[in-house]
Amino acid sequence: MSLFPTRLLHLAELLVGDLKDAGLKLVTAESCTGGLIAGLLTEVAGSSAVVERGFVVYSNEAKREMLDVPGDLIADFGAVSEPVARAMAEGALNNSRAHIAISVTGIAGPGGGTPMKPVGLVHFGAARMNRRLEHEMERYGDIGRGEVRLNSIETALNLVRRMM
Repeated sequence: MSLFPTRLLHLAELLVGDLKDAGLKLVTAESCTGGLIAGLLTEVAGSSAVVERGFVVYSNEAKREMLDVPGDLIADFGAVSEPVARAMAEGALNNSRAHIAISVTGIAGPGGGTPMKPVGLVHFGAARMNRRLEHEMERYGDIGRGEVRLNSIETALNLVRRMM
């Protein structure tokens, strides 16, 4: 029995297979998902061949210390922003031995949102060696903390697949 919904486990199995076939390793940099992306991927047998490491960087200090996200960037744009998501992905790639990095930062709720950054706003960054950094933003809405996090996992895995 998996800890995750079947649709996510199936997506993870496909991604692990694709990464294996391509000889690529993945690193995660997670804030609002709190390590759930890495957790889902490691539900898949054989994932140790492709999951290089995962960073759970819930605090701004962790983003700075572990991923080298500039403090000025966080101060200027906020932790939940496109520039920070991109910097998280780039920092994860630079601080690992992976080929591809995925990052996620958002507001899962139930509180913490503002009119400019409402609950359900999530930014994703993706980096691959020798390629342009990618960004995606989703506005899931105030659908509940668990649903925002599960939807974020799905979006992140699909973004990694597109980076391949």
